Amino acid sequence: MSHDHLRPWRTIQRRPSRQIMVGNVPIGGDAPIAVQTMTNTPTTDVAATLAQVHAAAGAGADLVRVSVPDEASSRALREIVAESPVPIIADIHFHYRRGIEAAEAGAACLRINPGNIGEQSRVREVISAAREHGCAIRIGVNAGSLERHLLEKYGEPCPEAMVESALDHIRILEEHDFHDYKISVKASDVFLAAAAYQGIAEATDAPIHLGITEAGGLVSGTIKSAIGLGNLLWAGIGDTIRVSLSADPVEEVKVGFEILKSLGLRHRGVNIISCPSCARQGFDVIRTVEELERRLSHIHTPLSLSIIGCVVNGPGEALMTDIGFTGGGAGSGMVYVAGRSDHKLSNERMIDHIVELVEKRAAEIEAERAADS
Repeated sequence: MSHDHLRPWRTIQRRPSRQIMVGNVPIGGDAPIAVQTMTNTPTTDVAATLAQVHAAAGAGADLVRVSVPDEASSRALREIVAESPVPIIADIHFHYRRGIEAAEAGAACLRINPGNIGEQSRVREVISAAREHGCAIRIGVNAGSLERHLLEKYGEPCPEAMVESALDHIRILEEHDFHDYKISVKASDVFLAAAAYQGIAEATDAPIHLGITEAGGLVSGTIKSAIGLGNLLWAGIGDTIRVSLSADPVEEVKVGFEILKSLGLRHRGVNIISCPSCARQGFDVIRTVEELERRLSHIHTPLSLSIIGCVVNGPGEALMTDIGFTGGGAGSGMVYVAGRSDHKLSNERMIDHIVELVEKRAAEIEAERAADS
């Protein structure tokens, strides 16, 4: 239940960008901001890699990137592309031949870091293969692998060097009349990444892929990414995102969606609003939320659910959610539906009943969508 149309101060004006296609996923323009992740299995282990791709897609990933470090991985990529439920991006480093092979294998996009691919003639061959096979390109500039002449010019990785690198390689693509590209300027330092992204956003209308590279583990990486990506997204910058975590790729997708959901930029699944719990709680809030997150993970329909331990904030939060439960006394609480108090419910039955209510409401919403279409 959203009232965002009544709150202009919650509106984010996205940076205008031209739109490209990565497989069947539109990137840029007015398309939804795409969420992607990357597999961490050996690409040559097709079964394991596809298992990660399917798990990521099930969590909502729009795109999945797969590393292609050698010729055996190029051969495996063909099988992975054929079985993947989402477009596959090939991650190419150092050897330009891998980029050509990946395009031939059906990759929807090539992620290349021109700074470590070599001379311009090799980059041109990769461009030719991408054009021939209908493959997009992401120019991936990274603070840790800038070209030597830029490091000599600027003395160290800095936003100006990263933007110059990006524009140099955009120029190569456009000189060859290739425009199906997006751009990233990643760094592990939040300040450096943010400044570089702001600079490239002003310099080009190309779609932008956001990321804070090597962000860290699940907790620290989530916080760093939320700060870095969140501020850029809030400023309207970004058309695709990847949260880089030393964690299961599914966690990257979950965090990516949570960042977008918190800014109202994507809506997927149940958004649970819950209190941290205190001595006033009328039930075990933490255990309840953990169980509800697990049992409602299959719901993809956007819904809001408030789980509040007592009546201090519970009724107010329930006014703004599709379904709510507020703890009371004597082992029971109040269920709210569409912002209104509806019926009392015992704590013992709470979880099962809330799951039933959410599933029912999600089914109703999907039926309404189907009827409208």
